[in-house]
Amino acid sequence: MLSGKRVLLIIGGGIAAFKSLDLIRRLRESGAEVTPVLTKAAAEFVTPLSVAALSGSKVYTDLFDLTDEAEMGHIQLSRSADLVVVAPATADLMAKMAQGLANDLASTLLLATDTPVLVAPAMNVRMWDHPATQRNVTTLKGDGVSFVGPNEGDMACGEFGPGRMSEPLEIVAAVEGALAGGPLQGKRILITSGPTHEPIDPVRYIANRSSGAQGTALANALLALGADVIFVTGPADVAPPVGVEVIAIQTAQEMLEAVQSVLPVDAAVFAAAVADWRVADASDRKLKKTKDGLPDLSFAENPDILAHVAQLSKGRPPLVVGFAAETNDVEANAIAKRLRKGCDWIVANDVSPETGIMGGSENDVSIISDAGVEDLPRMSKDKVAQELAQRIAGTIG
Repeated sequence: MLSGKRVLLIIGGGIAAFKSLDLIRRLRESGAEVTPVLTKAAAEFVTPLSVAALSGSKVYTDLFDLTDEAEMGHIQLSRSADLVVVAPATADLMAKMAQGLANDLASTLLLATDTPVLVAPAMNVRMWDHPATQRNVTTLKGDGVSFVGPNEGDMACGEFGPGRMSEPLEIVAAVEGALAGGPLQGKRILITSGPTHEPIDPVRYIANRSSGAQGTALANALLALGADVIFVTGPADVAPPVGVEVIAIQTAQEMLEAVQSVLPVDAAVFAAAVADWRVADASDRKLKKTKDGLPDLSFAENPDILAHVAQLSKGRPPLVVGFAAETNDVEANAIAKRLRKGCDWIVANDVSPETGIMGGSENDVSIISDAGVEDLPRMSKDKVAQELAQRIAGTIG
């Protein structure tokens, strides 16, 4: 897919730089020509020799190289590529990009280019969450810079959270989407994700164990294929993806209102684990223990968001996808749910405690549609997302 495409790869100075070696190999396997640029800090993690051996290209490191700069090399490099990829994009490098600084070869290339730029952030979770970094992300997105990741996971520093650089294959997919325009270019796709929290009183609520990981992975996969993603999320454990329109909600009613506000869309994927019930008379004060015994809670049914959208007579998305998390009779329950809700596909999975799927990193799904039941092998949630994204692109792309 990348045959004949030229990628200028800027490698920032972080421990994730070791992934850039595999990224180079994967890009070349896809047919791309890779011209690498190492920052001074990056050379502390990977050697120019190893990068040159894998890329089959000269490695550029110095802004003040007399041979290269006699021909204004930084200008030529910045404009001869089809895409500039920054991986890893450290907090420092992103700050330079956002502020327009140009005090080394990498930052000068990024300022001198009119070529599309794709960044793969990698940093400590606290650095990623810092308001300064988030301001820089907003600025870069406004400048037209594309993002892939970061992912959530264990850090080299021992912490856990968003900040891990996307895996090489994820970045390659994003490169393919950026250079091909993406099969979903111009398509608006709605994704719901995470749990909902239904209040009992101001400090207690009804919830479930959904982490939001599958919805986030799917948003990233669709984004890589060029889609314009609207991401409606409950209070999930996983941070929302970068590069999408995020609408944060708490309750099922709020999710329904958010979904209605963004219609029409080209596809709607309901990956959220919406609570079926809410407390009908939630207290505005914290409930106290009394001598009279347990509080008397009455329940009301929450809106059925999937059925509401799937059964719209006007403005129904061309593709409506639901998820069915089951603990028994998975296939039979999912088939019945699809017919009952009126959606096009149901993605079914077994979330029994022994599977480790609910809140875990892997998923084992079946896709149920008019064509029948397709069982996918157990794989990572990122891989499941990529499989689903490809099928969505094949349907509406």
